[in-house]
Amino acid sequence: MAEGFLPVCRQDMEDRGYRQMDFVYVSGDAYVDHPSFGPAVITRVLEAHGYKVGIIAQPDWRDENSITEFGEPRLAFLVSAGNMDSMVNHYSVSKKRRRTDAFTPGGVTGKRPDYAVCVYGNLIRRVYKKTPVILGGIEASLRRLAHYDYWSDRLKRSVLLDSGADIISYGMGERSIVELAEALDAGIDIKDITFIAGTVFRTKSPDQVYDGVLLPSYEELNEDKKNYAKSFYIQYCNTDAFSGKCLIEPYGEHLYVVQNPPQKPLSEEEMDEVYGYPYMRTCHPSYLASGGVPAAGEVRFSLISNRGCFGNCSFCALTFHQGRIVQARSHDSLLAEAKKMVYDKDFKGYIHDVGGPTANFRHPACEMQLRRGACSNRQCLFPKPCGNLRADHKDYVELLRKLRSLPGVKKVFIRSGIRFDYVLADPEDTFLRELCEYHVSGQLKVAPEHVSDKVLARMGKPENQVYQIFKERYERINRELHKEQYLVPYLMSSHPGSSLKEAIELAEYVRDLGYMPEQVQDFYPTPSTLSTCMYYTGVDPRDMSPVYVPKSPHEKAMQRALIQYRDPKNYELVYEALKKGGRMDLVGYEKHCLIRPGKEKRPEDPGRSKPGTQKKKKTIRNVHKKKR
Repeated sequence: MAEGFLPVCRQDMEDRGYRQMDFVYVSGDAYVDHPSFGPAVITRVLEAHGYKVGIIAQPDWRDENSITEFGEPRLAFLVSAGNMDSMVNHYSVSKKRRRTDAFTPGGVTGKRPDYAVCVYGNLIRRVYKKTPVILGGIEASLRRLAHYDYWSDRLKRSVLLDSGADIISYGMGERSIVELAEALDAGIDIKDITFIAGTVFRTKSPDQVYDGVLLPSYEELNEDKKNYAKSFYIQYCNTDAFSGKCLIEPYGEHLYVVQNPPQKPLSEEEMDEVYGYPYMRTCHPSYLASGGVPAAGEVRFSLISNRGCFGNCSFCALTFHQGRIVQARSHDSLLAEAKKMVYDKDFKGYIHDVGGPTANFRHPACEMQLRRGACSNRQCLFPKPCGNLRADHKDYVELLRKLRSLPGVKKVFIRSGIRFDYVLADPEDTFLRELCEYHVSGQLKVAPEHVSDKVLARMGKPENQVYQIFKERYERINRELHKEQYLVPYLMSSHPGSSLKEAIELAEYVRDLGYMPEQVQDFYPTPSTLSTCMYYTGVDPRDMSPVYVPKSPHEKAMQRALIQYRDPKNYELVYEALKKGGRMDLVGYEKHCLIRPGKEKRPEDPGRSKPGTQKKKKTIRNVHKKKR
């Protein structure tokens, strides 16, 4: 491999002595050569296999010349919206335009289009009529079949059809992109590449598909939302690489979109190889004058130790993208990367994270997963931990011990989140004790999400009692260690299943906490999650039971305001919510009340100072002392 960044302009190409690129990668993100960024991984994988790759980052989609920098590639254009779905990147859950973009130099907005893979795909197709176009990344992956689009509030076709592309590489695409490259390099026409796992292609006849499952047609999906719920659940049950079937989605009489089963999980050796490429670990130097790329700074001193997640939260798309089978890097690979960090001139001794989708998953959920795959009809942790679950933190504990003993490392944090129900399933307390002793800085953020068991069941999360047990154990261990460290719960409002009754129940929990949580997220219906399917259809696709869905912006505002009822600007919304919910007993002067009657506000709460201030931290400590 050549040293330095991959080519980003024709001069770079000529400096390397290239006459033509094999692949040109068009990305909605600025170019950051770090293994936390999908475009960097895929381009490095191709480079490692001998292909010449150029990167066009954030081209001007209004100018056809913006994608002609390298001319026509020999094999294909690769297209990705970047590390996020472009619509999630652009808009808040209230559909208001975001003010910053962490994946753009200087954090400025407007450097990529809405529905980026479709716009880029069509842009390329207008200029290069016959050059193969391959879609990849999170946006294409989660929109690979018909999907509900929250921003337009309608069902959309597969992006394969609307982008003008030839094929989609979905999921974590290291294997599929190499197989696609080899097939194209061998002279196989892109229209004949129908046999690669982890890809989606179009065809005029499903006869060539072996052992396929015929989904309802796009027309049938639009006729009845329940058809979409049924179709989605079939997709949900076919996300495993070992047991997944080919899925066939008809569009009219003579057009079919076919999803091949996912690629098999990477082995530890393959994971080490992927993360061991000579990444520059920072953004391209051309962005420094603009202030760099904010997202690059966030991961600069973090380690990705795993991928995949068997947690299966309903509102998370990881099942559709990375799969349920956990894959992990070796200790040697992670230690080698950490040692490189130590020699970075800006490293201050703190490793910010060692994790992945779920930090404390370091191996498959059970021994059978690598032989038979993940179960299609049951979950590993929900509603209770499976009897075959291997809840064991020994490997993770050993890894963390090695990392914190490295010369130059002062502290190793865990910030990517832990599954507290998995911690409780472990018969030993070693991990939790060492987490409290070495890897928490005052506060540990966890995600109970809600307190209503009714809502938690829709979320695919454990009952509230499980979180309470974890909370008690966490507090006990901290007392034994003579540490003042507290849990900061992530909470979600307006999830399907949550009416005002459940929202008020959550507000009462917040009241009993003694302070207003900083982290509150309105449910965001992103493509291809169980929760989004519930939001659109009004039924739970797992059993087709009706689900209450708060959809009106006003009700969603009330549910959010209830969680932050201490904020004076939320008074009117909270009062209205309590009145509508028949809970005027919570309006008054007693300690259990949330707000005062009429226009009176609660006395100024000393715990309501700005997030991160010393005053707030002190107040939180005092609250916990009083409780003890």
